[in-house]
Amino acid sequence: MTTVHVPASRPTAADLSVWPASTTEPARGDLAVGGVPLTEIADRFGTPVYVLDEAEVRERCRTYRDAFPEADILYAAKAFLCRAMAHWIDEEGLGLDVCSAGELELAVTTGFPPDRIVLHGNAKSPRDLDTALRLGVGRIVIDSPSEIARLAAAVGPDGHQKVMVRVVPGISAGGHAKIRTGTDDQKFGLPIADGYAQHAIARILGQPQLRLTGLHCHLGSQITSVKPYLVAVRRVVGLMMRLHEQHGLVLPELDLGGGHGIAYRPGEPALDLTTLAGRVRAELADACATAGLPVPRLVIEPGRAVVGPAGVALYRVLAVKHTGRHVFVAVDGGMSDNPRPALYGVRYAPRLVGRRGTAAPAGVTVVGRHCEAGDVLASDVELPGDVRPGDLLAVPVAGAYQLAMASGYNLVGRPPLVAVRDGRARLLVRRESLEDIRRRDVGL
Repeated sequence: MTTVHVPASRPTAADLSVWPASTTEPARGDLAVGGVPLTEIADRFGTPVYVLDEAEVRERCRTYRDAFPEADILYAAKAFLCRAMAHWIDEEGLGLDVCSAGELELAVTTGFPPDRIVLHGNAKSPRDLDTALRLGVGRIVIDSPSEIARLAAAVGPDGHQKVMVRVVPGISAGGHAKIRTGTDDQKFGLPIADGYAQHAIARILGQPQLRLTGLHCHLGSQITSVKPYLVAVRRVVGLMMRLHEQHGLVLPELDLGGGHGIAYRPGEPALDLTTLAGRVRAELADACATAGLPVPRLVIEPGRAVVGPAGVALYRVLAVKHTGRHVFVAVDGGMSDNPRPALYGVRYAPRLVGRRGTAAPAGVTVVGRHCEAGDVLASDVELPGDVRPGDLLAVPVAGAYQLAMASGYNLVGRPPLVAVRDGRARLLVRRESLEDIRRRDVGL
């Protein structure tokens, strides 16, 4: 544990708008998060390193609970999960959305109540289903017709399992084509438009071991407009009305997924949670009144919007290269700890910390250390013109889909994760060592 005393001043500059709320400037050119200077974290734990503001995570959980007081809020573990994160989510009263036996077992062995966990996945393995049933998971979301018989057989003739069905409303929404999951031409869910969802639901109703509690709909990621959610509500309630007419079925739950967009750079749009909550509730009430159905209990699944803005990535500059009109600033991490720029072309706003540059800002491209031309962390960003090897760069909004998607490329080893709160820093996930890598390599 490290205890420091940092002045309580809070920068008001627009370029810190995407940083955790606890961010302060204890010295010119330095930043602290959770009361801990970022330079101290880099010196103590090395770089690359991920910093997670515990108070920010908890506050964002509470914001969701306040915005949707009647709903079940499930944190989407795929954004980032470790034992401490599962513990925080549990303490804040949220449920959990997992996609694998690994995520499920880590959460449950940490003490997370399994009845507050929902298992997703477009291709669940036998181990996924067996683990879910063994641990008593609250809901399993059926994603394809082939899962119905498999799950019913695994439950057994005397067992019971609550399930939902993921339906596709035919809506294009999301920040990139690769993260849009509400359209009919991608791998998730069962389309509403062609009757495929209705047919699968009829099959589920024929399995007495499976108790259908509701419909699930996830439109995509990085959605910054409320409108797609309102259209989804209308289309899914329309399906619920047809199910009631055909089977006399009244479903008590409606899961609208997540995908709530956040700003990665100052000035970018983000989804307004208060507006979303108010308009979704009104749209759901109106749609159900028109359909003659009771209003189902909402389920919301934020992931990125909870943990993304709470994270900061720290890198050490290894080289600065001038080639023609381009300046490349190479750091000691890259696509092995953050593949998102290479996958989706996302953009970040890195900042020099630890000293204040004396030269005017210059346009640079921050690149990683890996043997890929696409290993670019931030294109065409401004850093002080005197940036040099040994400098420390901090990248905000690094809590989601970075360390969670880290790989072993070039056998670099995944970075550690450090939590900060009230002037203290503590290691949550240690750095992956060469010895860790060697132990997995059992053949010679």
